[in-house]
Amino acid sequence: MRDITTSKEKLLKKVRKALLEKRDNPYPNLEDLPMYPPGEEIPEVTFAEEFTAVSGQFVFCEDEVQFIENLLELAEERKWHKIYCWEPPLQEILRTYEYPFFETDKDFEQAEVGFTLCEALIARNGTILLSNANAAGRRLSIYPPVHIVLAYTSQLVPDLKDGFKLLKEKYGSHLPSMITHVTGPSRTADIEKTLVLGAHGPKELFVFLLDG
Repeated sequence: MRDITTSKEKLLKKVRKALLEKRDNPYPNLEDLPMYPPGEEIPEVTFAEEFTAVSGQFVFCEDEVQFIENLLELAEERKWHKIYCWEPPLQEILRTYEYPFFETDKDFEQAEVGFTLCEALIARNGTILLSNANAAGRRLSIYPPVHIVLAYTSQLVPDLKDGFKLLKEKYGSHLPSMITHVTGPSRTADIEKTLVLGAHGPKELFVFLLDG
């Protein structure tokens, strides 16, 4: 019994000594290292590839005119009539080109398209970073069956940590109460492992990326 106690005491002594000794961190500044090694990727291409791989629909536009042309063509093809847009910068673009939209939530239950901006695009996993800090709030990106996002190339970042850095630079200590990242349309495979889009949100997700 004494031998067991002695062995135990020796073990505890070694543990205490190890804890008291100053040891070098084998992974210094790990949180500052990138998730992926540096590469030659073009952010626009990387985002487009990753986003379409998760059933997102990507459209690159050189300017606002091309954006409106693509939007008109898509709306005519899909027969969209109730497009809701609540953010003043987006409304200004649509008004400039006399594109019709709903600027209030009247008859919102009949909305076909929710049209919003975003906080950032995460290139390496095709993710859209959203918050409720703008006029679109929480509903416009969730309720309508189609969600369209207008983003700019200046909002493209490699990783999620870079997206959160943009948020901190923009909002400081007053971060939005809701920050979420969306990777493709809403989906579930809960029933018989069959993938169904639009289970808990939009069935279709579009990103119009505007150069600028």
